[in-house]
Amino acid sequence: MKNIIYIAVLATSIVFASCNSKKTESHGEETEHHDEHENENTAILTDEQMKSIKIEFGSIEKKQLTASLKANGLLRVPNNNKANATALFGGIIKTILVQIGNTVTKGQTIATISNTSFIVMQEDFLSTSAKVDLAQMEFERQKTLKEGNATALKSYQQAEAELKSLKAKKASLQSQLVLAGINTAMLTSENIQSVINIASPISGTVSNITVNIGTYADGNTSIAEIVDNSQLHLDLYVYEKDLQKLKVGQTIHFTLTNNPGKEYDADVYAISNTFEENTKAIAVHAKVKGDKQGLIDGMSITALVSLENATVDAVPTNAIVNHEGQDYIFIVTDAHSEEEHHEEKETAGHQHDEHGHEHSEKEEEHQEDGEHHEEEGTTFEKIPIRKGTTDVGYSEITLLKEIPANSKVVVNGAFFILAKMNNKGEGHAH
Repeated sequence: MKNIIYIAVLATSIVFASCNSKKTESHGEETEHHDEHENENTAILTDEQMKSIKIEFGSIEKKQLTASLKANGLLRVPNNNKANATALFGGIIKTILVQIGNTVTKGQTIATISNTSFIVMQEDFLSTSAKVDLAQMEFERQKTLKEGNATALKSYQQAEAELKSLKAKKASLQSQLVLAGINTAMLTSENIQSVINIASPISGTVSNITVNIGTYADGNTSIAEIVDNSQLHLDLYVYEKDLQKLKVGQTIHFTLTNNPGKEYDADVYAISNTFEENTKAIAVHAKVKGDKQGLIDGMSITALVSLENATVDAVPTNAIVNHEGQDYIFIVTDAHSEEEHHEEKETAGHQHDEHGHEHSEKEEEHQEDGEHHEEEGTTFEKIPIRKGTTDVGYSEITLLKEIPANSKVVVNGAFFILAKMNNKGEGHAH
C-alpha cells in the first residue's frame, strides 16, 4: 500500500513540473517574440513632439566640399553703385519721404528743403528775364540806328554789353534753379516755390538717413545714402601661395561669417595684380549670383573656391549625431513593413494554436490591449554614416547602410530623437 501511495505522489510531481516547464517555455517564446519585434534603431514621435522640438527635414545633397580653397572676405558694392542724396542749397529739412530699407528709383523725391533764398532766386530769375527782353529790344533799336548812321557807336556798344550781361545772369540763375529741381520754363510770378525737392541720384535701397525734420542742411550735407545691391560682389583675400589655384570663372560658395545658415553663390570675374596694403594677400573679385536678400555692403563672409567639379554626398552638419563613437543621421522610415511582419507572426501563431494549443482569455486580452496602446506618429530610423570633410555648414557623409532614394533626413532636432531613443533603451533594460 505504501508503494502505491509513493508512485502516485511521484507521478503528480512529474505532471506539475511538466506544466511549469511549458508555462516557462511559453513565456520565453512571448519574450523572444517581443524582442524580435522591438527595433532599437527606430523611434516614434507624435506630431506634438515634433512641433515642440522643431523638427526640420532636408535631404542628402551634392556639395563641392572637397578640392576647394577656403578664403575670407567682404561684401562690396562698386562706388558707382553707391550715392548720397545731397542738399545743393542750404535750408531747413521740411519733409522726409523715405525710410531706411525703402527701395527708390533715380530722380525720386526723398525729401524737401525750404529757404527764403529760393524765393529770392526765383524772383531774380523772373526779373532778369524781363530785363533781357527789354535789353534785346533796345539792342535791336540801336542796331537799326547804327546802320542808318543815326546814333553814336558808343550807344550801340552799351546796348550790346547790357544785353550780354543780362543774358549771362539769366543763364546762371536758370542753371541754379534747374539743379534745385525747378522747371524755369513753367515758372511765373504766380507759382514761385518756397521749397525744393531733393532727388535720389541712383536707383537702389536707402541704407541710411542722416537728418531729421527741422534740421538745417547746408550745401554739402548728405540727406540719405542710397545703395544699389544689383552689382554686389565679393572681395576675397587669398595668399600668394594659393594664387595659382585661382582663375576667372571659378564658382564660389559662401556664407555670412556671423550667420552661416544660408549659402550663396558667386563667380570669379577678376583677380587683382597687386597686394593689399600691409598684407601679403591678393584681392579676388567675384559677382554674387541669384538671391541677394539679407546681403549688405561691408558684411564679412567665409567662402569656398571650388578648384574642380567633384561633388560629394553631404548633409547640414547639425543633421549628424554621435553615439558611442559612431556617427548617425535620422531618416523618416515607413514602419508599415515591420507591422506586417508582426502580423504575419501573430497569424502564424493563431494557425499553430488551431492545431492543438489554446490561449487563455487573459493572454488574448493582453494582446488586444497591446494593440490598442500601440504608439502612433512618425517613425525615425537611425542610419550609421562615416563623416568626412566639414565646411560652410555642411559635412560629407558615406552611408554605411542602404536607404531608399529621396529619403527625408532630419536636419534639425536629431539630438532630441537620439535622446528619446536612448531613454527607450534604458527603459527596456530595467
